[in-house]
Amino acid sequence: MTHETDLALIPLPVRAECRAGSPGHVALDERTTLDAGPGTHGTARWLRTALGAATGLPLADGTGPHAIRLRIAADVERELGPEGYRLSTDGSLAEAAVVIEGGSAAGVFWGAQTLRQLLGPEAHRRARVVPAGHDWDLPMVTITDAPRFRWRGLMLDVARHFMPKDDVLRQLDLMAAHKLNVLHLHLTDDQGWRIEIRRHPRLTEVGAWRARSKWGHRASPLWNETPHGGHYTQDDIREIVAYAADRHISVVPEIDVPGHSQAAIAAYPELGNTDVIDTTALSVWDTWGVSPNVLAPTDTVLRFYEGVLEEVLDLFPAEVSPFVHIGGDECPKDQWKASPTAQARIRELGVGDEDGLQAWFVRHFARWLADRGRRLVGWDEILEGGPGPGDGDGGGATGTGGAGAAARVLPEGAVVSSWRGYAGGITAAEAGHDVVMCPEQHVYLDHRQAPGADEPMPIGYVRTLADVYRFEPVPPGLAPETAAHVLGTQANVWTEVMESRDRVDYQTHPRLAALAEVAWSRLPAPDHRDLAGFERRMDTHYLRLDALGVAYRPPTGPRPWQRRPGVLGRPLEGPPPNV
Repeated sequence: MTHETDLALIPLPVRAECRAGSPGHVALDERTTLDAGPGTHGTARWLRTALGAATGLPLADGTGPHAIRLRIAADVERELGPEGYRLSTDGSLAEAAVVIEGGSAAGVFWGAQTLRQLLGPEAHRRARVVPAGHDWDLPMVTITDAPRFRWRGLMLDVARHFMPKDDVLRQLDLMAAHKLNVLHLHLTDDQGWRIEIRRHPRLTEVGAWRARSKWGHRASPLWNETPHGGHYTQDDIREIVAYAADRHISVVPEIDVPGHSQAAIAAYPELGNTDVIDTTALSVWDTWGVSPNVLAPTDTVLRFYEGVLEEVLDLFPAEVSPFVHIGGDECPKDQWKASPTAQARIRELGVGDEDGLQAWFVRHFARWLADRGRRLVGWDEILEGGPGPGDGDGGGATGTGGAGAAARVLPEGAVVSSWRGYAGGITAAEAGHDVVMCPEQHVYLDHRQAPGADEPMPIGYVRTLADVYRFEPVPPGLAPETAAHVLGTQANVWTEVMESRDRVDYQTHPRLAALAEVAWSRLPAPDHRDLAGFERRMDTHYLRLDALGVAYRPPTGPRPWQRRPGVLGRPLEGPPPNV
C-alpha cells in the first residue's frame, strides 16, 4: 500500500500516487461539466446535488477538457471488483479534468466520495461558504481503491429511542461519506415497535408508545416522564430504502423473535404466554434490559409474524435488501418452562427442551425467508439448540457443540451476527455459514469512549478511537476457506442512553471513521497499524464532520453541553475480554 498522508483520506485507499507537474493542481470552476457514462447517472445526480450545493458550481452536462468523467469500466471490475474505482486528476488531459472509473455504479459512487474529500472540508457543506470566483483545487493524483469487505455496516437501534425519518436519512449520508454500505435498522423491541404493519395496526397504535422512559442506565432512579415513541409509515420506509439504494447502501430490517417482543405482546396479548401470565395487563416496556415476556410457540404466533414479514419484504425489495434480521437473542425461557402449551409443543416437535424450541423458531423463519429469496440473519444465539428428527424441524441435543452442531442447527444460507465475542462467529464460519463480526467488546459504540466522570451516561468498557482502529474482524488462525465466510463487520449503536440525535452523534463519531477504515482498507495487523498517521488524517476529518454538522466527541473530551452529570451509567473497568 502506498499513499500520501497529506491527502487526509478516510478510509485509507489502497494506493494514492501524487504527481508533480505544471500546474500542480486541477481546478474545478464554472467551466466544469459532468460527463456521465451509462449506469453512472445516479452518481452524477448526487454530485450535482451535494457537490453543486457546496461549491456553487452548476456542473452542467458536458464533455471536454473541464469535465468530470464518470465511467463503469470492465477492466476496473476485473482488477478491483465491483466496488473498486480509479480516480485520476490531470490538468494536461485533453478529454477530462477528473476521471472516475468504477467496477460498477457503486464503485463510481465511492470514487465520487473520495473526490469530495479531496476538495476539502468546505465541500461537505450544504451551501457555498467560500467567496465567489474561488477555484476548487484538486491535487494531481491517481487513486486506485477497493474495499476489503463486502459488508461494512452500522446497526442503528431506533426501537429504544425513536429516530425521526429525516435523522435516518442523515445517517445514510454520513455512512456514504465513510463508504459504509449496510444499514442494519433495529425496528422492534420490548420498548417500541417502529414500522407500520397495515394488517396489524395496533403494533404502532399501541406498540410504538411507552408512557415514560428510564433516564440513564436501568439502575438509575431517574425517569423522563414524557411519553416516548413514534414509527415509520410504509411510505417512510420506502423512502429510506430508496434513499439508501441511491447511495449504494443496503438496509437490513430487524424484526425480533421470539424474545425482545413485549411491545408486540402489549399490542396483541394473544402473542404472549397467556397460560402463564395475564398478557392483557402488559404495556410497552419503559425500562432497559431483557424483558421476561416472550412470544408463545404457537401456530397463531407463526402466522402473525409471517404476515408481518410479508409486508416487510414488500417494503424492502430483494434486489436492495436481500437480508432480513430476526434477532433471536436474549430470549428468557422461564415462561416457556412454566407454560403447559410450550411444554406440549416441545414434546410434539421433539425438540428436547426450551433451547430447542428457540432453535425451532429460528429454523422456521429461516426456511420461510429462503422460500421467498431472502437470507436470514440472527444474533449468535441462533447457533444454540439442536437439530430435530426427519427434516430438521425438531430438536435433539442442546448447546452449540462446535461447528458440527452449528451446521446442523442453522439452515443453509443463514448468517450469524457475532456479538458476544468472536467465538460464535468462528463456530459459524467453521460450519460454513457467513458471519458479520460485531463483538460488543470492540465495536459497540454505546460503550464509553474514555474513563472519567465527564463521559455522559458511561456504559461498558472504555473503547477509544485507537481501540476501534485496532479492531480486526478476522480472528487470527482461521483457515483461508473459513476466513472467507467473514462477510465483514459493523458498528452497533444501541440507544438506551441516547435520547437524541446529538447523543447518537457523540457516541458514534469519531469512532465510526475508525470502523470504516477497518472495514474498507487493507490494514496491517492491529499492532502494526499506523495509528499516528490515522490521527493526523483525523485532524482534517474533524473539519469534515464540523461541516456536516456532526456533534462528535472532541479528542480533548466532551464539551460542557455533551455531559450528563448525575445520570447513572454502567461502566465496566479493565480491558474487555477477548472471547
